[in-house]
Amino acid sequence: MRKEVVLITGANGEIGHGLIKHLASQGDTRILALDVMPLDESLRPLCQTFIQGDILDTMLLGRLVAEYEIRTIYHLASILSTKAEYQPETAHRVNVEGTLNLLRLAVEQSQWQGRQVRFLYPSSIAAYGLPDLNTKMLAGKVKENDWLQPTTMYGCNKLYCEHLGRYYSLYYRQLAVDCETHTIDFRGIRFPGLISADTVPTGGTSDYGPEMLHHAATGEPYACFVRPDTQLPFMAMPDAVKALLQLEQAPRESLTQLVYNVTSFSLTAKQIHEIVKKAFPEAQITFKPHLCRQAIVDSWPADIDDTAARNDWGWSPDYDLERAFEEYLIPSIRKRYTVPSH
Repeated sequence: MRKEVVLITGANGEIGHGLIKHLASQGDTRILALDVMPLDESLRPLCQTFIQGDILDTMLLGRLVAEYEIRTIYHLASILSTKAEYQPETAHRVNVEGTLNLLRLAVEQSQWQGRQVRFLYPSSIAAYGLPDLNTKMLAGKVKENDWLQPTTMYGCNKLYCEHLGRYYSLYYRQLAVDCETHTIDFRGIRFPGLISADTVPTGGTSDYGPEMLHHAATGEPYACFVRPDTQLPFMAMPDAVKALLQLEQAPRESLTQLVYNVTSFSLTAKQIHEIVKKAFPEAQITFKPHLCRQAIVDSWPADIDDTAARNDWGWSPDYDLERAFEEYLIPSIRKRYTVPSH
């Protein structure tokens, strides 16, 4: 008998931490976690099975098909934007070929189960590409189908994988004699910059926000790699997990599109700096823009329109700007780096 599970790839990452904790708290979800790195010890008891392995390993994925009944896939594994620019070909292999492997796994599972496997795919505002700062400021809240000319390998990968998801959901093997009836249920979600109190940032181009906080809490100086006036949309990590779970649970008939924007608040690097300095007056934060990273951030929207998510599946963030910093980020990060007294 195959074991019924929810598969989470990239389980050891920022979103993986929050998602595993939430699913485990529900009690009836058996989690199969997959990551190329060892899983955080605190997460191991929450997962039925952890496999340390690579999404490019087709033998491993074949084993998963044979041994498990996978109802939902949360495909979180990827190489993020900054690292991807240093290793674009490696990023393409992991982000695109790895996703293709998972989509094929989902199709095989759907075929023998006789029902659609849900495939949740976190995408990113890196899928957008605005040509200059003036256009960015005039564009306002950007909708899902606007300005899709990404300037990074990561953004290109994310946008292309959204299209692959659409293909596998709607058009897979459309000319085959035995035209597929059991395809997958692909659901993409474009996140803004994500800020977590639980994990240290790992190379996202929007990570100057969380990096400011973590450096301030540890007393380390921080040189912010963007200008003070740089504006991006952000979201607290618990809302990212909430959005993924809400989208997964939404009835298919209520969804009018396959990829959705979600966001919470939009602010400048200067505003983040002011909030951090208020919480950590000793923080040593300077601005030292990195020209190439700045150009990438300037190509991303200052804000995004998530009306479709709000209308189709009731999306609404729990954490606005004030709550995100005052109730979640600052207390949690302060506690994280406080040495307990004996």
